Amino acid sequence: MIKAYAAAKPGAELEPFEYDPGALGAHDVEIDVEYCGICHSDLSMLNNEWGITQFPFVPGHEVAGKIAAVGNHVKTLKVGDRVGLGWHSAYCGECHTCMSGDHNLCGSAQGTIVGRHGGFADKVRAQSAAVVKLPDGISSEVAGPLFCGGVTVFNPIVQFDVAPTARVGVIGIGGLGHMAVQFLNKWGCEVTAFTSSESKREEALELGAHKTLNSRDEDELKAAAYSFDFIISTVNVALDWNGYLNTLKPKGRLHLVGAVLEPMPISVMSLMGAQRSISSSPVGSPAVLAEMLDFAARHNIEPKVEVFDLADVNKAIDRLENGSPRYRVVLKVK
Repeated sequence: MIKAYAAAKPGAELEPFEYDPGALGAHDVEIDVEYCGICHSDLSMLNNEWGITQFPFVPGHEVAGKIAAVGNHVKTLKVGDRVGLGWHSAYCGECHTCMSGDHNLCGSAQGTIVGRHGGFADKVRAQSAAVVKLPDGISSEVAGPLFCGGVTVFNPIVQFDVAPTARVGVIGIGGLGHMAVQFLNKWGCEVTAFTSSESKREEALELGAHKTLNSRDEDELKAAAYSFDFIISTVNVALDWNGYLNTLKPKGRLHLVGAVLEPMPISVMSLMGAQRSISSSPVGSPAVLAEMLDFAARHNIEPKVEVFDLADVNKAIDRLENGSPRYRVVLKVK
């Protein structure tokens, strides 16, 4: 039996829950969970904001732990390996997208907490292809958030060949943005943090931003016209998108990784005249995850975390939902 914490209905507190996972699949692994991050996507699923949550619901898709068992056909992982698991727990492995290496875009990919029980538990199962080994330089305590928030901001750097000479803006210095600043700084970019918070401004500079820009100051935004090659937005709220577009250079790109639910009122003229682009992307493939972990280990990049015991999971959720954590919340399971 797997011991977990689950919610019985949307928005409910998590309570102890046990379930029998059945026989281990031939291509699957079982992970002894040591730490599991809490992401805003867990909150969205908990509250059934996307209408796809199945109850009882066990959150948790930022898992770090050790392999406890492997299926008969698993050759790449062995018992005792330190590993991580992110948003996806299985891929079809046969479609053109998977065969091209873009597993994260697979139309049949299975979410770790979508129709399955996640990592707020002592164990979790996943297809071995979705599980990535942790480098020695990455501690298990901070690894979990890299498997969701970390790869979410690292993936577009790779996908769009962001040059190390690029001038890049980061909107939102929070759970995602504070990692984006670190990655982009070590990538070689000149990084500007968009923030209206004085405390976040100072922290952004400490994390590696070279400059800051007050995103609520229209004059500062106008003065930054034609400044950036690439802007990554990590927020999930509607902003003055046309104002940000005007800060891009010709052929510049505004890339969204924050799940903004409202439609974006965009002026085509803001795009057309300077051949600008808007794009978005989800997490990353296992190959990009591995590349991101190696890069993070090489450059000592870590998410800043606040750690709670699994038994205090509801306090941890409240901290994320109603507090201002710096910057990711992680549950200690073992």
